Amino acid sequence: MSHEMLSRPIGKSGIEASAIGLGTWAIGGWMWGGTDEATSIKAIQASIEAGISLIDTAPAYGQGTAEKIVGKALKGRRDKVVLATKCGLVWHCQNGNHFFDLESGPVHRYLGRDAIVYEVEQSLTRLGTDYIDHYITHWQDPTTPVEETMEALELLKKQGKIRSIGASNTSAADISAYLAAGQLDAIQEEYSMVKRDIEQTLLPLAQENGVSVLSYSSLALGLLSGKMTVERKFEGDDQRRDNPRFSAPNRQKVQQLMEEIIPIAATHSASLAQIVIAWTLQQPGITFSLCGARNADQAQENAKAGRIRLSAADIQGINSAARQHLQDLDG
Repeated sequence: MSHEMLSRPIGKSGIEASAIGLGTWAIGGWMWGGTDEATSIKAIQASIEAGISLIDTAPAYGQGTAEKIVGKALKGRRDKVVLATKCGLVWHCQNGNHFFDLESGPVHRYLGRDAIVYEVEQSLTRLGTDYIDHYITHWQDPTTPVEETMEALELLKKQGKIRSIGASNTSAADISAYLAAGQLDAIQEEYSMVKRDIEQTLLPLAQENGVSVLSYSSLALGLLSGKMTVERKFEGDDQRRDNPRFSAPNRQKVQQLMEEIIPIAATHSASLAQIVIAWTLQQPGITFSLCGARNADQAQENAKAGRIRLSAADIQGINSAARQHLQDLDG
């Protein structure tokens, strides 16, 4: 039984998008072992064909690489998507707050008016479009008043260059400051069955103020994919190798959780990963789940999760299994 792709509004912007979004960090190749442009373009186009309208990218993903690839993939398809990109991680100037260094030089967190006005033009050019549907501050800059940042974003909105405003990697204080300064439509934050801290800190504030939540890492870097065995070895520079969340005892607990989800997956003819993503979308305050895909097959897999409708009993079953098996996870 195939349902329509679940679709939801982005805050008070009047923009609707598919609840499953395509995240393109891996497509930029940065920290994910390089990128293959042709395969990436296929992944983006397959996502759109499978009903995903929300595409999320950022200048920082490969210093413009992901945006350029998204731009190529969207030629002739721009009107089918809700395109999100970001600003605030800069390497064209050294204002703001030093964040990290690349071989090419330092990257700063900077959300001053001058940088935002510069950055949006760079992104529009790379993406080959004249408007961005959802424009997000990627990391918060403690050196610039939120009023100045918001003023620049509201100006871009008046000019039609962006259609809605978001913020990522925020605190409750950041969200309150944005709300005081203008219309914040969404926040983008990490959230999964094993990382639920925003339920206490950010979600109540977002829900009270009509702010959508674009969640990412629903599968916790593959920990919740249903394919993560206790025997698995992480090689070389795999970012999971020394991550306490991927300890053998944790993987054991996750495996026990997955065993309880198997019968639910079977009733929906779905994979474990699809059920985990569908569960994520049913959590109070979570509006969207951004899922990475590096090829067309992964893109189609992700999209199917937005067509699953879990019953109240399914959700209850998963919740109690999660409580039982995940309560003392490390990291």
